[in-house]
Amino acid sequence: MHIALLRVVISIPDAQSLKDKRRVIKSLKDRTVNHMNVSVAEVGQQEVWNRAELAFVTVAAEKKVVEQRLSAIAERLEQNSGWMLLELKTEFL
Repeated sequence: MHIALLRVVISIPDAQSLKDKRRVIKSLKDRTVNHMNVSVAEVGQQEVWNRAELAFVTVAAEKKVVEQRLSAIAERLEQNSGWMLLELKTEFL
């Protein structure tokens, strides 16, 4: 069994309030969970209106599957125009 954690920090330049930020984060979380076998939570900077820290966690029998999932998430985060990816860190547990 292989477990991996992907922690990211994103900037949301168009957010003018916490309500704007939460709308973007909810959409991101819903789309990720619906398309990939991962769990996601906002784990930091929750009261900052233009920045978010998220954790994506996945588990699989093979390390290659876990790596592919995290790679796909990172690629999606880098390609979206609604936010800027500031930091990305991967950990295998």
